[in-house]
Amino acid sequence: MLFFTQCFGAVLDLIHLRFQHYKAKRVFSAAGQLVCVVNPTHSLKYAPTRCAAAQTSTEQGILPPCHHHETVHDSQLVPCTCPLFSCPWEGHLEVVVSHLRQTHRINILQGAEIVFLATDMHLPAPIDWIIMHSCLGHQFLLVLRKQEKYEGHPQFFATMMLIGTPTQANNFTYRLELNRNQRRLKWEATPRSVLECVDSVISDGDCLVLNTSLAQLFSDNGSLAIGIAITTSKVHSGEAEM
Repeated sequence: MLFFTQCFGAVLDLIHLRFQHYKAKRVFSAAGQLVCVVNPTHSLKYAPTRCAAAQTSTEQGILPPCHHHETVHDSQLVPCTCPLFSCPWEGHLEVVVSHLRQTHRINILQGAEIVFLATDMHLPAPIDWIIMHSCLGHQFLLVLRKQEKYEGHPQFFATMMLIGTPTQANNFTYRLELNRNQRRLKWEATPRSVLECVDSVISDGDCLVLNTSLAQLFSDNGSLAIGIAITTSKVHSGEAEM
């Protein structure tokens, strides 16, 4: 009887979760937006990352080699841009998307406006939610991370990275929007290039930052829906018109 009760409870939880996802998809689909349900993944980066190693070298007065990537066809190799793993892979910038999809199984969603639906927000930090967004002829990496910046006080950090060079990233603007219970919160900024470190972007706070209380205001039964929109910057649009 105990076994049956536990199994039945698990089935009810699964049905309820499916219903919540269906309800969210129905609402956002009615608004013409694609919805991507993203499950959390615990980060496996326990070893020092390349970013940490570079920072340590700088503090010791040893400057790491600087590689400039001004075009997609740069001959230099770039490290894996997946923030979840200490992946030893290196390759050319134009094959980063293939590596992320094939090796790390990161989903990609296409559309001018999408909804990033992160599940299980209550799980302990550190934890990440990641997808790729294909838009305007480019691919972007959206990272939502739950991390304790101060011990015992987890926060949520969301940022958009262009899988391209910093020069290309300056041509775009991304917007993250939370909208629930007559509350709306927007973050708008220029995406950073994946040639920069995601960990550094989050450490600097140059992203959407939510404390636990604020995240709960916008969450629905443990899931957080983030609307994503990417546009070309005004300067880039003017150049295109000329």
